[in-house]
Amino acid sequence: MCRHIAYLGPRAALGDVLVTPAHGLVRQSWAPRRQRYGTVNADGFGVGWYAEGDPVPGRYRRSGPVWGDETFADLTRVVHSTALLAAVRDATFAGADGEAAAAPFAEGRLLFSHNGAVRGWPGSLAPLAGALPPGRLLGLEARSDSALIWALVLHRAAGGEAIGRAVAGTVLDVGAAAPGSRLNLLLTDGTTIVATAWGDSLWFLHDPGTRTVVASEPYDDDPSWREVPDRTLLTATRTDVLLTPLEEPTA
Repeated sequence: MCRHIAYLGPRAALGDVLVTPAHGLVRQSWAPRRQRYGTVNADGFGVGWYAEGDPVPGRYRRSGPVWGDETFADLTRVVHSTALLAAVRDATFAGADGEAAAAPFAEGRLLFSHNGAVRGWPGSLAPLAGALPPGRLLGLEARSDSALIWALVLHRAAGGEAIGRAVAGTVLDVGAAAPGSRLNLLLTDGTTIVATAWGDSLWFLHDPGTRTVVASEPYDDDPSWREVPDRTLLTATRTDVLLTPLEEPTA
């Protein structure tokens, strides 16, 4: 239903990661190779990146298909970064939130994307939503399951949990509240990538000490790509990739 990607590595044009590869994210917006749900990702897109000397990432998001945005083509040609997160969206439900519903969501140094759908949304997550502070709930950027999941992650992090633990705990909570949900989360702070494989495809490409790419699917046919097992938390830097099983919630 969506495709997303995060990159840590040598300084590169955004287009070298998102456009130039034979099966890059832009091509995945209309011709994904491993998407299990939906076929075209034309309901919005976005990219977030980090500029040297600025801890807060920049973002560019729009509500339409990425292939029709000429500004995006120029942006990815001239903007360079050592870290980025980008996504193309196939909306689960029609809505009026426009680009506000397009990933990446952001807070502070963090960029976030969700590939999947919450089963029984919105009622299934009412208990979890009700436990959030009113300010966090009222401050949701969009009326979508992804925006609520992001708020749940941030609430855990604000309570002192490391971001990997906050992501894992949120996935387990949502999985228990809404069994059958697809919860592939992707997050970066510009130095670390945290992701989950939960109901859809997730892959990584790792050149130790050089680059790490985590994506819904490979952007080329390099045999070094590795698939992440389902129900797994991935934590990665430019030097290491750690895979940790996520325990399936039980009734």
